[in-house]
Amino acid sequence: MSNSSPASGDADLILVGGGLANGLLAWRLRMQRPGLRVLLLEAGNSLGGNHTWSFHDGDLNPAEQAWMAPLVTHRWTHHEVVFPQRQRLMEAGYASITSQRFDAMLRTDLGSRIRLKTPVAQVRPRAVVLADGQTLTAAAVIDGRGVQNSPHLALGYQKFLGQELRLAAPHDLRGPVLMDASVVQHDGYRFVYVLPLSADTVLVEDTFYADGSTVDPNRLRSNIAAYVQARGWTVAALLREERGALPITLDGDIDAFWTDVNGVARSGLAAGLFHPTTGYSLPDAVRLADRVAALPDVSAVPLFNAISAHARRQWRAQGFFRLLNRMLFQAAAPDQRWRVMQRFYGLPAPLIHRFYAGRPSLLDKVRILSGKPPVPLAAAARAALSKPAHSLVPESFQ
Repeated sequence: MSNSSPASGDADLILVGGGLANGLLAWRLRMQRPGLRVLLLEAGNSLGGNHTWSFHDGDLNPAEQAWMAPLVTHRWTHHEVVFPQRQRLMEAGYASITSQRFDAMLRTDLGSRIRLKTPVAQVRPRAVVLADGQTLTAAAVIDGRGVQNSPHLALGYQKFLGQELRLAAPHDLRGPVLMDASVVQHDGYRFVYVLPLSADTVLVEDTFYADGSTVDPNRLRSNIAAYVQARGWTVAALLREERGALPITLDGDIDAFWTDVNGVARSGLAAGLFHPTTGYSLPDAVRLADRVAALPDVSAVPLFNAISAHARRQWRAQGFFRLLNRMLFQAAAPDQRWRVMQRFYGLPAPLIHRFYAGRPSLLDKVRILSGKPPVPLAAAARAALSKPAHSLVPESFQ
């Protein structure tokens, strides 16, 4: 479908869900194919919800960095990790995008292409039925409404609650603390994630790699309060709170997953496009936006075929990560899982950067698995060969 095709239906492409993946896709299409009639539907009052998305510099290539740059809210040249027996400063760039910046930029650039407060009841390959009964038609539809229940994926979760806090005095952090696992371990691998947003403002997230699907928000708030007190900080104001659950893939049947979507193209978490171990989804969303923008035909069947083939290739290239995830979740006792990550952060920095970028070399994989394992060998072998039961997205964190 070219930009000069005769107009038909309500749009050339309808994007259902105004989260990260569909928002970036709409924005990229506005840059690359301005004549394409794109309609972005979001059930809420703003795009992007209430989130902070982050990425390592090495996750994106220079061209991707360039077109994403206007959205970046904060950049740092290094970050830290802390474990009971290891503390390390990583000399590598890290950046974050806030949903507030995301919403403001996209509303300015996309204008009438966005419809807020527009919940969708049904999605088809070429049409959507709104909650009020109205039907909108297009040459193609993409569903990007986040992780959706599937019997074909076995997931663990990286669940978190974060608070943006203004402190009574400067925090004196040198940069982000991506993992502070020196905290008391419970309910799985627990760490605190800290982003210094200004001299006296921080985002503090209490985070768990956990098996179960429920979290008590009040407990996480108490954990954050205890962490802030232990750092010697005094809170002047709670500015914002966010919470969520990132999927961590253990196993699955990717072909059955795509068969079940009945020809509806998907994006982002709904398409299984995220880092299997970290849950980070921004790099995959950027790559998908570029891929779709370059397609010669974005009508329903070619679009579905292109996206599903891309997602299948990604899945098949990520088997090593799923193996590591099973070892983390199934071979180590919940309160001992930190040992796996502590050992990982003792490896060479270039290996760590390639791992987070989703591009470990064969030698990297050998290095990660070699040496004395931080989990019992027999349990690691069982986890590597296991077929975990499928689990669903936790409703309380959707």
